[in-house]
Amino acid sequence: MDEAAPPYRRERSRLPAAQRRRQIMEATSELIAERGFWGLSMQDVADQCGLTVPGLLHYVGSKAGLLVAVLEHRDVEDAQSLRAHLGVGEDEVPDEWSAGGPEGVDLRQLCAMTMRRNAQQPEIVRLFAVLEVESLNPGHPAHDYFAARQARVVSSFAALAGEFTDRPELFARQIVAMMDGLQVQWLRAPETIDLVEEWDVAAETLFGRFADGRRRGPA
Repeated sequence: MDEAAPPYRRERSRLPAAQRRRQIMEATSELIAERGFWGLSMQDVADQCGLTVPGLLHYVGSKAGLLVAVLEHRDVEDAQSLRAHLGVGEDEVPDEWSAGGPEGVDLRQLCAMTMRRNAQQPEIVRLFAVLEVESLNPGHPAHDYFAARQARVVSSFAALAGEFTDRPELFARQIVAMMDGLQVQWLRAPETIDLVEEWDVAAETLFGRFADGRRRGPA
């Protein structure tokens, strides 16, 4: 007679609150990237972290609270990563680039650095791509987050686009659309698409006409 499979045993080690929260964020990010928010089970997150569901809720409050916490966590991680790629200090890259970027970094450089960073973290890019599409539903708990995020990114890029065009917001939306579109294609076929190379070619099309640095009309 076959022995029954041993019951799942939860990790009993106690982690400091900050370390436990990071563990929860990372586990949730992986699961959402695989299944989307609607396919996410609080039980699966709890199991992944060696917690009970009530124990998990102690840290995040609810499933919607967990999602918001993950997005905020990723924003902080991405900001730190971007600073590292740009080689600037924390105070040199404000959360919103409404006042412009750090000295010596223009919009084209910022976009290139962003795409190089994203090429190194496909699972995070997939997480945001999945949630961004799901959140088109007004009832999705991340709907307001992604609407605000899109407006913030466009505004930040537009603040740096004034040297190129008299319609910086339009140009900024074109840049965001190109970046997002290339990333989705790359996620579908990472073995055949080099995200950095594809962006460099696209950037030449977008920015190449402004090579002389003169401000132009509509992008």
